Amino acid sequence: MFPDPLHPNEALRDEIRAEALRLGFDACGFASASDAWPNGGWLRDFVAEGFHGAMGWMEETLDRRAHPTAMWTDAKTAVVLGVNYGPEHDPLLALEDPTRAAISVYAQGDDYHEVIKKRLKALARWMHGRFGGEVKVFVDTAPLMEKPLAQRAGLGWQGKHTNLVSRQFGSWLFLGSVLTTLDLPADPPERDHCGSCRACLDICPTGAFPAPNRLDARRCISYLTIELSGPIPVEFREALGNRIYGCDDCLAVCPWNKFARLSGEMAFHARETLKGPSLADLAGLDDPLFRALFSKSPVKRIGRDRFVRNVLYAIGNSGDAALMAAVEPRLADPSPTVRGAAVWAARRLLDPAAFARLAAEAAEQAPEVQAEWTRAS
Repeated sequence: MFPDPLHPNEALRDEIRAEALRLGFDACGFASASDAWPNGGWLRDFVAEGFHGAMGWMEETLDRRAHPTAMWTDAKTAVVLGVNYGPEHDPLLALEDPTRAAISVYAQGDDYHEVIKKRLKALARWMHGRFGGEVKVFVDTAPLMEKPLAQRAGLGWQGKHTNLVSRQFGSWLFLGSVLTTLDLPADPPERDHCGSCRACLDICPTGAFPAPNRLDARRCISYLTIELSGPIPVEFREALGNRIYGCDDCLAVCPWNKFARLSGEMAFHARETLKGPSLADLAGLDDPLFRALFSKSPVKRIGRDRFVRNVLYAIGNSGDAALMAAVEPRLADPSPTVRGAAVWAARRLLDPAAFARLAAEAAEQAPEVQAEWTRAS
């Protein structure tokens, strides 16, 4: 759909775009909220194949995700907003030191949900006060399929890795939306510019893409380190490397990042460094220290136990026997999930004789941790 120069509300659209940019958004596009929506069918196929893994909420909200108007029948237009979070350094550099943690770029600063939501609400209030009409704001915690909506609004296209790619910002756009009852002209949709490139598919450490534009979340490191509770399947632990929260590989390798720009939003760079935090330090976090360290970060939502689990798998992948000093206290951790990860790390760091002595002294009661000792030995 292309913009209609005769549309009576074209001037309104232009005013809204200007206000969005003034509020700090880096991209703003418009799409019909009521047009046909094939993406709902694609999501049903994704769930039917079990690719959503333990994310039961995706199945529970399928009907609400089927169409933008499924949540609000009166919506006519989607105003889709983007905020650039382009990093200062190539995220793949964080993988070079296995004794330090690699944390996904999006989680290195303040929680983007809070940063964006304030701006979305400000824009929605302004729209309602200026033009009337009803408005509702959405960031990705709501069941609205924002990536295909962003493509329809011209902000970018969904690459073969299923993430949004922008000709202006590469892989680094946070998205939010304002649905409105105002009838506004749509922007031209963006077309796919991936061509024959498959860099994002080939770099995936766990082979999470069974085909272009198809993601099996059960194999995705972001899913494994963030969404999955309990032990991470053994077959994927080595592939984690030092990635303890999310994975940027498929995003970072995209050739379109050559046009990306450093984010001007300092809140997203609050913790970014070329070298990540020490795994040894992170392994020692108790719950209060974890909460204090990540009080403004999206990392806080996975909780201390899941986080330290990830850290211990990374330590096991480090090849640095000196890090055993950080592992041993976790063998007595109150959390069985943490204890199990510590057993796996110990087996990777110690020689067989040393590990056998440690196993002989273990008095583990939790079946899942006993299984780790048995498997490791």
